[in-house]
Amino acid sequence: MTGNQHPAGQSVESTEQDVRAKLPRRGLLFGGAAAGLGALAAAGAQLAGAAPQDGTPAAQPADTVHGGGTVPFYGTRQAGITTAAQAHGVFVALDLRPGTTRAGIRALLRLLSDDAANLTAGRPALADSEAELAQVPALLTVTFGFGPGLVAAVDPARSPAWLQPLPAFTVDRLQPGFSDGDLLLQICADDPVTVAHAQRMLLKDSRSFATVRWIQTGFRRSYGSEKPGTTMRNLFGQVDGTTNPAPDSAEHERVVWGGGDIPAWTENGTSVVIRRIAMNLDKWDEVDRVAREESMGRRLSNGAPLTGTQEHDEPDFAAVSKLGFPVISDVSHLRRARPEDGSQRIFRRAYNYDAAPGSGGISDSGLIFVSYQADVERQFIPIQRRLDEMDMLNQWTTPVGSAVFAIPPGCREGGFIGEGLFA
Repeated sequence: MTGNQHPAGQSVESTEQDVRAKLPRRGLLFGGAAAGLGALAAAGAQLAGAAPQDGTPAAQPADTVHGGGTVPFYGTRQAGITTAAQAHGVFVALDLRPGTTRAGIRALLRLLSDDAANLTAGRPALADSEAELAQVPALLTVTFGFGPGLVAAVDPARSPAWLQPLPAFTVDRLQPGFSDGDLLLQICADDPVTVAHAQRMLLKDSRSFATVRWIQTGFRRSYGSEKPGTTMRNLFGQVDGTTNPAPDSAEHERVVWGGGDIPAWTENGTSVVIRRIAMNLDKWDEVDRVAREESMGRRLSNGAPLTGTQEHDEPDFAAVSKLGFPVISDVSHLRRARPEDGSQRIFRRAYNYDAAPGSGGISDSGLIFVSYQADVERQFIPIQRRLDEMDMLNQWTTPVGSAVFAIPPGCREGGFIGEGLFA
């Protein structure tokens, strides 16, 4: 029997014609076309011998389980920064309860550190009532950031000058429900159940000392969907983060950890800026592909600059078209974000978000823009000022949340995150 013959000798093509003839015409004409054709395809596949006729399940690839992977919590630097971005992330900002003392903050940080160390290793947290949910760490990382209020409550003399809200930008429409905070919990893993469980355990630790200010949940492609190292895409379909310095490179060390000419807040510490960027997908739908690429300065197909063919080709800002216009517009996002000063670089670790839409639209989507750099004042703010002055993407994007946190060093086993502040 050939691969395209029914067991009785009838061809698959003629069988599909028979099935199609029996489908209600009304279903094909009025909204049922997709369902009807889907059923037809399934019927054809079954008739073609996709599964053995004796009822035995078709052979499947060997099961592969990835949930056991772990990232060490203890170390000189916190995990979740250089760590390859996981598929799911949640960012939680807490406000200290009024009257929380220095000793109370110390107790909170120790408790959070202990439970984070257990959860990232695939062990249950203290008093974990759903211990089975901790057994799949799925490369879970928990990263802590300190806002101005927490550092001021512990040791105000240690607070870096940049640890404050960003300057006001004309494009901002900031909402308190997505801005500021005393303590950041960045929780990332390749499994959303793992993330949700870790979030709940750490918030249970915090409730006597702090209240939730905001929670932002984001996602990337699922683990295994793309090759490792593939640059993420945002919900505009654009490659997002091409110019990131490669982890473990000298440039990454300089940009994130303060090696060279950029002083960091503290040894093995850094900073993070979190901006919630609303993306008007409904309006973006009205823009053709050429205009989309011109606004970005890159090709949608692979992220290459409009003057190149590959994603990581260096853009040629001097190149002009036959009519004498710049190939990469001076007001494109690529041009405005590219600094003339080499010290103005950042390391992006962003996540997409997709919330329930409000009335009148079909989407409430955007980007949780996460930027790590040694010094917010010297590295991040100059870039944002250029984008604020003129950027074609501002027609479709609106910052609605903004927060700045200092990222303390990691800790040794038996210690806790932030213990250097209490020395």
